[in-house]
Amino acid sequence: MDKVLTEGTGGILHGEGTPDIVVFDIGGVLLDWDPRYLYRQLIHDEDEREQFLSTVCTMAWNEEQDRGRSFDQAVTDLVLVHPDKADLIHAYNTRWPEMISGPILRTVELLEQLDEAGVPIYALTNFNDIKFQLARSLFPFLNRFKGVVVSAEEKLIKPDPAIWKVLFERYELDPARCLYTDDRLDNCQVAASLGMHAVHFTGPAALEKALKQFGLMK
Repeated sequence: MDKVLTEGTGGILHGEGTPDIVVFDIGGVLLDWDPRYLYRQLIHDEDEREQFLSTVCTMAWNEEQDRGRSFDQAVTDLVLVHPDKADLIHAYNTRWPEMISGPILRTVELLEQLDEAGVPIYALTNFNDIKFQLARSLFPFLNRFKGVVVSAEEKLIKPDPAIWKVLFERYELDPARCLYTDDRLDNCQVAASLGMHAVHFTGPAALEKALKQFGLMK
């Protein structure tokens, strides 16, 4: 049976055991990523900007880079369809770092506190492999994880349960010992269905409360 959030759960989907490992999503949890941060500079009219992001450089198009398609190929193919938007499409690749406003600082502090306290921390992320390496160079805290599963490297993306199974098998993790956090509820539901505790990330305060509730942080 699918696990769903009900009022009073505090954003927690309860799994099967007592967690002593924390698994983080990255975008929306540790990094504030949104293409609008870049395209507000390039397309000043809001309606025109939203039209571009909903019909040209869409989330579905970006998702294929998370699945493993190269940005070079993605841009080349899309420019053929929208030659009048070539410069804007190329910017999605060449100016990608400008889509990140920065780290979500309090979540990063929580990650660092967990790491310094000896709590094993991992990441499971939908991310293009080349852009993830760039993000690691820009944000060194992304190198703290004991292990990371990146969707593009596996040719699998959340919410496919198979990518969680890669995490469990590669790092020999017992789902019942893991607390997972993600800003997407559907991903949290899959994690919980696989036996993890899951926290729907709505902000650092809720995550901190859950970590304390499970005794992972004082």
